[in-house]
Amino acid sequence: METGAYYPPPESKGGWRWLERSDKVRAIAGMDPEKLDLVRQREEFLHSGHSWGIVIIRRGYLVREFYTFNVLVPTRFDIWSGTKSFTGTAWGLLLEDSRRNRLPGGRHVEMRSPAYAYIPEGHPLTDPRKERITIRHLLTMTSGIAGESVGVIGIPTATEDGPFEHALGQSPNRYGKWTDKLRADPGTRWDYSDPAFAHLALAFVNISGQEMSEYLKERVFDPIGVEGLSWDVQGGSGHIGPHTNAHTGIHVSARELARFGYLMLQDGVWEGQRLLPKWWVDLSTTTSQDLNPAYGYTWWVNTQGTRWPGVPQDAFALMGYRSNYCCIVPSLDLVITRVGTGPPVAEGHSQGLLSSIVAAVIPVGARWT
Repeated sequence: METGAYYPPPESKGGWRWLERSDKVRAIAGMDPEKLDLVRQREEFLHSGHSWGIVIIRRGYLVREFYTFNVLVPTRFDIWSGTKSFTGTAWGLLLEDSRRNRLPGGRHVEMRSPAYAYIPEGHPLTDPRKERITIRHLLTMTSGIAGESVGVIGIPTATEDGPFEHALGQSPNRYGKWTDKLRADPGTRWDYSDPAFAHLALAFVNISGQEMSEYLKERVFDPIGVEGLSWDVQGGSGHIGPHTNAHTGIHVSARELARFGYLMLQDGVWEGQRLLPKWWVDLSTTTSQDLNPAYGYTWWVNTQGTRWPGVPQDAFALMGYRSNYCCIVPSLDLVITRVGTGPPVAEGHSQGLLSSIVAAVIPVGARWT
């Protein structure tokens, strides 16, 4: 078995090293090729009505990749809420920049900083309790801003209203739902809230002077060789914005998403260069609060073994609608990415796929003939 850090060149320069022969998959990647073939059969049987791509990376090798007939290696998909983990990564870097006094104009921001101090667009506040919302609350889905539990999903607005205005509680969405009044005091309730996440885009650009998409391209995407990613903006046309969409809108291929997962697997280091602060990698990928132990700081986590039963507890993942996700299992040196158009609900799908791929890892000491 080969050891040591390996980092794939960009796709335009050769991309991932890969294994084809079954004996190499067993000996080098330590995975059972027959069980991996069953993974493909299962996906094709259960989800033939959707377009998708799956990439499995172990020990730095592209062990297997599966695609439906209409998907090519560079085909990009909107990973929906998987975007949130990229937003969180941008904030981890921003907080580190603040610690090192690298922010423009001597600005300073911490987890405990009040979010609306950096969002002048949100004043006057539509609820006085919003003054107590911190950056930590936004990153952990505990701000109290209305979310999916009360039917506020995404930020869909009518033509005359802007998405950021809706997120800030200044206008309804197209279904007449408001976010003006908090549903709970900050820090007392967990709710998956896209409007809350939109706050992070505004605060970020106001603090850094850069859009998150530009910032991550320079600090992360270019250094790790991501060439085919795009990131949507929202707002504008007479409303606040346009600004990077914090809660959805990254379009990426399975192989390139695997690069981001591999960076996380390597504790934020790429070719000897630390791109992400280790404290952020560690913090963001473990339970962040007791209200929902399966959520870290913009990453879904298995810290207590409840998110994906039977999968190692150090597993964590970015996850989005229509079964788009990237799961990293450090104890197994494993990265699994799936992008596609469905099935719609990722939770049940991810359990089945992750469990079957983890089951293909050959136990240490097993003998094969």
